[in-house]
Amino acid sequence: MNALAATSRNFKRAATLLGLDSKLERSLLIPFREVKVECTIPKDDGTLVSYVGFRVQHDNARGPMKGGIRYHPEVDPDEVNALAQLMTWKTAVANIPYGGAKGGIGCNPSSLSNSELERLTRVFTQKIHDLIGIHTDVPAPDMGTNSQTMAWILDEYSKFHGHSPAIVTGKPLDLGGSLGREAATGRGVIFATEALLAEYGMSIQGLSVVIQGFGNVGSWAAQLIHEKGGKVIAVGDVTGAIKNESGLDIPSLIRHKIRNASIKGFEGANEIDPKTLLLEECDVLIPAALGGVLNRENASEVKAKFIIEAANHPTDPEADEILSKKGVIILPDIYANAGGVTVSYFEWVQNIQGFMWDEEKVNLELQKYMTSAFKNIKDMCKVHNCDLRMGAFTLGVNRVARATLLRGWEA
Repeated sequence: MNALAATSRNFKRAATLLGLDSKLERSLLIPFREVKVECTIPKDDGTLVSYVGFRVQHDNARGPMKGGIRYHPEVDPDEVNALAQLMTWKTAVANIPYGGAKGGIGCNPSSLSNSELERLTRVFTQKIHDLIGIHTDVPAPDMGTNSQTMAWILDEYSKFHGHSPAIVTGKPLDLGGSLGREAATGRGVIFATEALLAEYGMSIQGLSVVIQGFGNVGSWAAQLIHEKGGKVIAVGDVTGAIKNESGLDIPSLIRHKIRNASIKGFEGANEIDPKTLLLEECDVLIPAALGGVLNRENASEVKAKFIIEAANHPTDPEADEILSKKGVIILPDIYANAGGVTVSYFEWVQNIQGFMWDEEKVNLELQKYMTSAFKNIKDMCKVHNCDLRMGAFTLGVNRVARATLLRGWEA
């Protein structure tokens, strides 16, 4: 099941639990706006090449739309629609005053030079600058983009609209980025995990953890787990997978990854088959890479007690059912990885106020938001007698539905 079908299915299940009017349900599902643009640039050798860019603005009932920009060969309308919709529910679950959006360009960023990436980003910004805005739609980095990409968007947008630091989040610190933003998604994953474990009288200390994905989110999560006394026994990325039953030396592994752009060849571990990584015996499994990695083919073999969805849509609905029957506790993506958008909100607030926070304040506020959101999800689980995924979806969908009705929606 693709990401859009899975997301829509979860939304419809939540709408049924909430008893939403069918017309309101349909209205909430349809995106506010979908944009598709041609982006033609000269390559460094002088030849012209064209790419297709997308921006889907899903809902703005609770505030400006918010969502990342992804550069990846598989970016397509269905994926962008699904991720935009997820952002609507995610921002509502986190209780920050945003709606949802998502964007992307169908390209392979690793095959483009830095100057080609800059030209592509500026052309894309030129095509959508009238549709985004500080109080309209605020982009952020996603897969294949970073703080430098946001700096180019900020600069290009400001040529049309004047200096506008709040137009994007995830910017470099020198251009108004927030302290704590780089680690925010990974740190949020840890706060979410701690909130869940506390329900079972447990803590991260002493637990065995497997992490799929060792990019920004996975590496920060691993580092923070290591600092809290957890034992990261296996990790994997696009280059392979490694394991050490006694626990990996995460600081050394991070240094190795920076030096070699790969986890392969790390002396403190043995290489394992990446296909078996998700099936390793552990207390906590953290998928922090691409979607759909847990599916009906492998779900029955998963041995983890807890799954923390640091990636977007890592668990297919079929896998969800199999894992639930096995008694595996799944912390859903629309809550577990909300730390990034929450600190993006803090960055936006700081830019608008013109007053920057120190890192301790950012992290303390993030912990408050993540802890409060978990309590609210648990309350919805009790009301609707449902699992954590439906607790999160009913919480998010209910907040957006209420905002929509309060603004004067009529059936």
